[in-house]
Amino acid sequence: MTETTATGSTAADPSYTVAVLGLGAMGLPMATRLASGLRVHGFDISPERLGLASAAGVTTFESARAAVAEANAVLLAVRNGAQLEDVLFGEAGVAGGLAPGAVVILTSTVGTGAVSATAARLEALGVELVDAPLSGGPARAGKGDLLVVVGASPAARDRAQPVLGLLASTLTVVGDRAGDGQALKTVNQLLCGVHIAAAAEALALADALGLDREKTLEALTAGAAGSFMLADRGRRMLEAYDGEGAPVLSRLDIFVKDMGIVGRAARDVALATPVAAAAEQLFLLGQAAGLEASDDSAVIKVVSPELRHAPAPAPA
Repeated sequence: MTETTATGSTAADPSYTVAVLGLGAMGLPMATRLASGLRVHGFDISPERLGLASAAGVTTFESARAAVAEANAVLLAVRNGAQLEDVLFGEAGVAGGLAPGAVVILTSTVGTGAVSATAARLEALGVELVDAPLSGGPARAGKGDLLVVVGASPAARDRAQPVLGLLASTLTVVGDRAGDGQALKTVNQLLCGVHIAAAAEALALADALGLDREKTLEALTAGAAGSFMLADRGRRMLEAYDGEGAPVLSRLDIFVKDMGIVGRAARDVALATPVAAAAEQLFLLGQAAGLEASDDSAVIKVVSPELRHAPAPAPA
């Protein structure tokens, strides 16, 4: 079952409380967006982030457990399965403090295995997991313009709808099980990782052949070779050699994680994915070269550490 809807907004419901745990690059704009229609509780270990959230209309707390105590939903934006485990079931985990009937909305890409195991443990507490990995970045999060894929029971989706409706411009329901969203996001990340790696090789080759990189990118994006990732990351790859490089919109080590998830998923079903494996190696080399905190477009510097042809000087 796959069902895609355009949402964009949902009616305000100030009686509905969502706790956002983690007010970082994605968590804060999501919390700010949710505060436009819902009661939002927030927690972060950074006092600075708590201050920013409070100024945006979020009620902040000194502990995650206090933030979730009265929540209808808890939104998690974690880096990996280990963080998911710690936030919910660790020493200061919040799972035991959730009211029966609450939902946990997981917005991260952590892989199907971690989600299935987490869903089973939450179910024993009377809490359902809404598997809702998303794409779009901080700017789109603040506007409610995210792309969200969801795997969860119909009842859990209904309880999470006030949150998902405010965050997503496009929401695709891919199945009734937690893990279905992760499965589709894994396929999505395979393509994204491969497209970024291919764009890096193509633009590096253009430079090595002495072509104007700006004109090459313009021509490629207008033709059959064009893709979203080529247009988006290609533009940032042109900045990779300038000073500190492109602004960090998506860290390179996120694709180290995500391509690792892709590889494990493929091996679990005995499917060969040689192109994805090659792309993963490129991101791993970038991480080894110290680019892990750089924008993922910096992967072009793995292929070509330096420009071979200096850009033409700007006209006087």
